[in-house]
Amino acid sequence: MAVGPGHRGQSSTPPAGQGWSLLTSGYVLAEVESNLAALPAGASDSWAQIRTKLETVPDVLTFEWPAVFAPARDRPILFTAAAWADVLLTLDRRDFVDLLGTSFYGLAILKPGDFLRRERAAGRLARR
Repeated sequence: MAVGPGHRGQSSTPPAGQGWSLLTSGYVLAEVESNLAALPAGASDSWAQIRTKLETVPDVLTFEWPAVFAPARDRPILFTAAAWADVLLTLDRRDFVDLLGTSFYGLAILKPGDFLRRERAAGRLARR
């Protein structure tokens, strides 16, 4: 899942009034669907709720600048996020471990909790 600024200028309904767009791609949606059965009970229901808040952007399968990222199957996730978003949110510690907390050509790569802490510390997280 990636976070973009109102989808690069196009209007969309930001989640929780924060001014963010939560972005995904067909590649990511297929990966989630293929992994749902292995997740704990209730994951499918949670995913159904989350899915309605996501905006789907086109997949980006190639990248114009040099990129050394070993997990080939996750390159479309990284490249798509770099093309469309400001932040890539992931809990995939196996494939993104070397990139978590860093950036890729200006794309911040964070765990969701770290992203929220960063936004709160910067005063950008609106209180409910």
